[in-house]
Amino acid sequence: MTQQHLFDVIPNDKFDLLTKEELILLFKHEEKMKLYYQKENEELKKKYDLVDQKNFLIEDQLVSIKNKLFGKSSEKSPKVNTDTGAKDPKKRKVKVQLPSLRYPNTPLVEKDIELEVLPSCNACGTEMEDSGMTEDSEYLTAIPRQFYVVRVKRHKYRCSCCHGDLKTAPALPKIKAGSSYSDDMVIDVAMSKYCDLIPIERYSTMAHRSGVMDLPPNSLIQSTHNLADFVMDAYDRLKLEITIAKILHADETPHKMLEGDEKSNWYLWGFSTDRTSYFEAHNTRSGDIASDILKDSSCEFLITDVFSGYIKAVREANAYRLENNLNELLSAYCNAHARRKFNDSLINFEAESKYFIKCYRKIYRLEKDKETSFEKKRSWQRIYFKLMERRAIVLRNSCSEKSTLGKAIRYLINNFVGLTLFLNYSDVPIDNNSQERLMRSPVIGRKTWHGTHSKRGAKTATIIFSLVESCKLNKVNPRIYFKKLVEAIHQGKAAFTPAEYADIAD
Repeated sequence: MTQQHLFDVIPNDKFDLLTKEELILLFKHEEKMKLYYQKENEELKKKYDLVDQKNFLIEDQLVSIKNKLFGKSSEKSPKVNTDTGAKDPKKRKVKVQLPSLRYPNTPLVEKDIELEVLPSCNACGTEMEDSGMTEDSEYLTAIPRQFYVVRVKRHKYRCSCCHGDLKTAPALPKIKAGSSYSDDMVIDVAMSKYCDLIPIERYSTMAHRSGVMDLPPNSLIQSTHNLADFVMDAYDRLKLEITIAKILHADETPHKMLEGDEKSNWYLWGFSTDRTSYFEAHNTRSGDIASDILKDSSCEFLITDVFSGYIKAVREANAYRLENNLNELLSAYCNAHARRKFNDSLINFEAESKYFIKCYRKIYRLEKDKETSFEKKRSWQRIYFKLMERRAIVLRNSCSEKSTLGKAIRYLINNFVGLTLFLNYSDVPIDNNSQERLMRSPVIGRKTWHGTHSKRGAKTATIIFSLVESCKLNKVNPRIYFKKLVEAIHQGKAAFTPAEYADIAD
């Protein structure tokens, strides 16, 4: 009788017949087999748990991808219904203003409507006369885009005495001498593309419908390059403005180089202050690009997301500043990114994620509160951040690091100092949303015309986008700014940035 087959050969009613030694042997065998099966069950359980965990992570990632592809782009939380049953008082209807009041900057044209034949009085039959009174109404109208050709006749002057000399009136200054396009049209083409985000081919098609047949898109694109070269000094002054600012924002986004370079994956780098936007296009995402900007910058705070390129740039900038006895550069991280990660985990981890989202909602409400004092706001915000940190530490070991919730928790814990740096300074913003808004037009443009066809095109895009977005920051009409800028350069005056133009206009 072997130990392996004891259970098989001994019936249950025969155990009484076994000797003491046989019972001990049977008991030891039972304990050994029990441990063996327990170990085997634990290994199987670990395998099944690992499979379940992998399936959950894959499902979590699929949900995140579907949410990014098909979900709402807005990160705003749905409004909570706080209806208590009480009826709101009746709201007064807002009286619709006349177009002349709603659009005070629009030219007003008065049109009198008179009768050619004077009417007769229904009471006595006498011919009626104009009383001087009118019944007025208004409407808004538009004149379609008009193209027309200007023939310039430069008069020539001769000497009627000796006939030995002939002089011609000088040509009007233009962005590109000898160009077949006026400055106004060049500006219109550039603003249509880089401000209104209309592709040049579509601009040509629109001109065709207005009667200008076969307007060559390539020639129009070249006109935008000529404009970019013409206003280069203003672009250089934008870089000077961002280097002397106390607070600097930075962000980057992919930029497709369709042809003209070995690398097709370029990046558009954006740097900004509250009044200036500055872009550069490079074929790398290396932190050296940010380092070159920070090397010449005197900023005290850099607002970014948690990208290793910026971490490297700040480290190199601080090493240079330490050698030259300059103030240290501090990194403040974007809280919108941290909140966004918890928003992404909301689908699969609703209960855990809601806690952090509610805390962030209260933090942002305090940030927008203009009545509460700075010290009180920061005190409350600090409490909410501490609560989130404690909850994150508790949940850290209860979820996978690869899950959306695990990534959000690690992001909050690992970057807690940078995320809360704004609490110590009144002028440091809570997030980097202002820079992300400035990247919106270039991103939409990238989707519209897919990319640039040359390094020259990328350079033109950075120059004109920088000036256009700076105009928006200063509430300046880009079309008016470019017209005034071109006129000033023609007159031999120094170029000026949108911020400088806004100060002069005020």
